[in-house]
Amino acid sequence: MNHRLLRSAFCVLFLIPTSQATQQPAQLTGTVRDPSGATIAGAEVTAEPSDGRPASRTATDSAGRFDLSLPPGRYRVRIAHPQFTPQVRSMTLAAGESQQWDVRLELERLSAAVVVTAQAEPVTAQNSTAPVHAIPAEEIERRQAVTLISLLATTPGIGFSRLGNEGGLTTLFLNGGNSNFTKFLVDGTPLNEPGGSLELSSFTVDNISKIEVVRGAASALYGSDALTGVVQVFTHRGRTTTPALDLLAEGGQFGTGHGRVRLSGARDGFDYSAAVAHLFTDGELPNDYFRNTTFSSNVGVQLPAGHMLRLALRQNTSDAGAPGQTLYTPVNRDQHHRLKHFTAHLSWEFFTGARWRHRLAGSETNLRQRFENPTSDFCFPDPPFLCDFPFSSGHEINRAGVSQQSSYLFPQGTVSFGYQFEVENGFLNSLHARRNNHGGYLDARLEPMRRLVLTAGFRVEGNDSFGVEAVPRIGASYTVRFGRGFWGATRLRISFGQGIKEPTLTQSFSGDPCFPGNPALRPERSRTLSAGIEQALAEDRVRVALDWFDNLFRDIASFTFCLAGGPCPVPPPPGCGSGFFGTFFNTDRARARGLNLSVEAKPVRWLQIAGHYSYVDSRVLESPNASDPSLIPGNRLFRRPVHSGSLLVGVAAWRTYWNLTGIFVGRRTDSDFLSLRIGNDCFGPCQTSNPGYVRIDLAVSYTLGRGATLFGRVENLFDKPYQDALGFPAYGLNAQGGLRFRLGGE
Repeated sequence: MNHRLLRSAFCVLFLIPTSQATQQPAQLTGTVRDPSGATIAGAEVTAEPSDGRPASRTATDSAGRFDLSLPPGRYRVRIAHPQFTPQVRSMTLAAGESQQWDVRLELERLSAAVVVTAQAEPVTAQNSTAPVHAIPAEEIERRQAVTLISLLATTPGIGFSRLGNEGGLTTLFLNGGNSNFTKFLVDGTPLNEPGGSLELSSFTVDNISKIEVVRGAASALYGSDALTGVVQVFTHRGRTTTPALDLLAEGGQFGTGHGRVRLSGARDGFDYSAAVAHLFTDGELPNDYFRNTTFSSNVGVQLPAGHMLRLALRQNTSDAGAPGQTLYTPVNRDQHHRLKHFTAHLSWEFFTGARWRHRLAGSETNLRQRFENPTSDFCFPDPPFLCDFPFSSGHEINRAGVSQQSSYLFPQGTVSFGYQFEVENGFLNSLHARRNNHGGYLDARLEPMRRLVLTAGFRVEGNDSFGVEAVPRIGASYTVRFGRGFWGATRLRISFGQGIKEPTLTQSFSGDPCFPGNPALRPERSRTLSAGIEQALAEDRVRVALDWFDNLFRDIASFTFCLAGGPCPVPPPPGCGSGFFGTFFNTDRARARGLNLSVEAKPVRWLQIAGHYSYVDSRVLESPNASDPSLIPGNRLFRRPVHSGSLLVGVAAWRTYWNLTGIFVGRRTDSDFLSLRIGNDCFGPCQTSNPGYVRIDLAVSYTLGRGATLFGRVENLFDKPYQDALGFPAYGLNAQGGLRFRLGGE
């Protein structure tokens, strides 16, 4: 008996140290830094055990360090910060072991607090010296937006024109500039045709997670077409380790339907997102139909040593009827417009050493567009002698380019330099035109002190049409005060830039013997200056931003008929005759100056308010070849309202979210382009301005649970008649509704 007790006591004494040793915790430590090497405070570190025990959490201190004491076992460790892309690693920790994980986090490009488009390297919004507006994925979903232009219509500084309803030719104006003065990018690939033309009728927001609008000339970084700013669209990226399948189906008035399927996810350095969507409507009028199919994908692969490969593809294919200016003419029953737009972007990013980041990329844009009007639906024998003439025309544009960028990153800023080469091919009916472009640029950002950010850059552009041009830009941001009370941070911004735009392929290379292109055209130019203030209030629950801008546009190309004794120095070729010959010249000048005011507020957790007001004082300064009275010198620029604004109110209550959107557009210079003027007599509508309007939309969503959300919206809630362009009436009150469902994800 005593022997058994002794043996038991011996075993207990022997096992106690062993048990204590096996329970000795492991230590996980590390330092979290941003791409420049500066430490990140406040990053959350989460260690989730594989056996289902509660996760352990901590945050990095002011020096970016973290220290976690953990029981031995296998963990999934995640390091995250709202402005950075999370890093995840699986690791096994033994008893008493110490492991160190030093992490470099990349700025989260899809975050509303990060700006990708303003500089060569991403920066936080507060460090941007140019006025920027971002539309994140949450706003896109809450507003139940279908088309891109419906989102951009509530953005400071943006106006737009749409010839009809869904599928009608759609263009935008930024800070008073022409519709071909804004560079438009999809994941880094230019969407514009050569010469800046851009048609947005078929661009839906399917698989879109963020939109950035940067105001001010940006040709120093982006080359041609960026005369008044840049708009960039970013497609969705997979984030969840469990694959997520998102389904959407909706329908409503005018025989409208919209469906979307998206699959996305991420695991072990591989992320993916792919979506297909279809939108259709019969419209309100005969021949007012619209059919649009969108495919979009974004795939990224994280390779060893920090290498990152990413491929983004997008294609829109549409067919739209064109009933015409039905307020002034009979319905055109057979004219239609087909469009196919494809973009691809492949990039490879990697570091050499701790400071040098490099990026190689290739991109391609292919556009096929066709307009057809097979028969004549009407022809009036009396003034203004309106006839529906049959026609068929089309073109195909291809832009393919490669680029290289190297950036030196350090805690006080970045210096980037790069080179771009692009080949433009155009098949304009029977004409084939080709143009090669080269560009080299330098872009720098410096923070010599905590309050001050300085930016500067320039570009040398070599273009087959206009030769070699150099354009600069500079900017500064100064934080007057920091604070988190009622009077929060106060920041001042100022920026200056010059922009250039190459001629269109038709303007340079048209082969029509009577209306040839002009290979001697100079680039169209802009000079933009902006200054602004941003004020945070009420412990950052309110943000007010005010920007003043002054834009000057010159060397704008216009078409000139070569009449006897007129401005055209070229004699008519044989067979053309006087008055039936002409070409393009750099003749026009214009200006646009004004203010953009935006206010964002979240006074309580369940209420969000955002509003903007834009004032644009524009003038045609020179226009010797004006083809319409609305375009003569002294008039305001075409279809650009003096006053415009929007108000967004979002209310989250129980399981519902209510979003009220109000849009105000003031009176604009416009034209019906149908009138015939003989002396003082006018035959036809003869309008040169378009009345303003106010439109209210309401969107409501209700969370059913288990991944299902019921939603609906009413557009033009008060059934107000209006026209975005003269003669093209917009929809009255109309309603849509549907169901959104998600399987998987996290």
